[in-house]
Amino acid sequence: MNLHEYQAKALLAKYGVPVPKGGVILAANDIHRVVGEVGGPVWVVKAQIHAGGRGKGGGVKIAKTAADAEKAAQDILGMTLVTHQTGPTGKEVHRVYVEQGANIARELYFAVLLDRATSRVTLMGSTEGGMDIEEVAASTPEKIVRVSIDPVTGMQPFHARKMAFALGLKASELKTGVPLMLAAYKAYMDIDASLLEINPLAVTKEGNVVALDSKIVIDDNALFRQSAIAAMRDETEENHAELRAQRASINYVKLDGDIGCLVNGAGLAMATMDLIKSSGGEPANFLDVGGGAPKERVVEAFNIILEDPNVKGILVNIFAGINRCDIIAEGVVAATKEVQMKVPLVVRLEGTNVEEGRRILADSKLAIIAADGLADAAEKIVSATRSAV
Repeated sequence: MNLHEYQAKALLAKYGVPVPKGGVILAANDIHRVVGEVGGPVWVVKAQIHAGGRGKGGGVKIAKTAADAEKAAQDILGMTLVTHQTGPTGKEVHRVYVEQGANIARELYFAVLLDRATSRVTLMGSTEGGMDIEEVAASTPEKIVRVSIDPVTGMQPFHARKMAFALGLKASELKTGVPLMLAAYKAYMDIDASLLEINPLAVTKEGNVVALDSKIVIDDNALFRQSAIAAMRDETEENHAELRAQRASINYVKLDGDIGCLVNGAGLAMATMDLIKSSGGEPANFLDVGGGAPKERVVEAFNIILEDPNVKGILVNIFAGINRCDIIAEGVVAATKEVQMKVPLVVRLEGTNVEEGRRILADSKLAIIAADGLADAAEKIVSATRSAV
């Protein structure tokens, strides 16, 4: 689950991470009050969307008077902001964050994240703050510093000092820089984050180290014990189909292709998408219906797939172990009848109760194309989709 910048900063502040004074605007009648409460002499007005590149897209403005800050907030609130992460359609801005400007001397990058290569929480830093870390990693990887944290000891002050020295913090700057890093790590662990990023981490001309921007991603699997954070969820920022899938305990990610996939098991889903591509098609989604999926979940999975107007065909690929082929077949038949399937449907079943599953599909008298294997299924759905188009 992604948090907005203002939500991330509020959490960081509770742990003692220095952040500029700020306030959030949710409606036009909040603008005058929030700008006045934040105070100057410089205001930074920021669009709040779950995407990077806001500044380049016109979603971040600097104002030197309260009147200019109010106008900037009015201009940004309700605008459709297009960045390299939103795609060409952009995102409508429903929230605007206004904060005091900082007297910046230099900008750094700092993050706490899970390094899957070492299976450890890791500090990541760079002297190239304010830039996309992916760009830094691609062009100047030597400027990225990593400090791995032993889970037995947790983060210790020497870890923070090692990172601080690597970022070039001076002795006077360590007084705020080291505590900031320790506090960020504690926040990361306490709130079950998978990523806590501060970019830029600013060193001010007064010698203080401050979090000027922040991105926090919470592990969805831990939300059951983070009720206060779960309540911060902004559903307007999330893909409707993905949100609907999550509520139905379905793992779904929308892609750009035109062949919908309904599969049980993440690995099999990935293999299915690979075979679709190798057969000349493009998958429209990743969808893992999960083990032991009841008929109702299968029906919901079909509804979610068909919400995508780009879908021109559907491939169902089930290898039944925990699942049973007859249950999946019943779900396929029910869904086909309920949604009045108008696109080609290819089904490949293997595993537990496979013969009963195939019988159910055959007896349905529906226009379901049976496949004998995964490669055969991929070839058939690509061919059927092209013919339908």
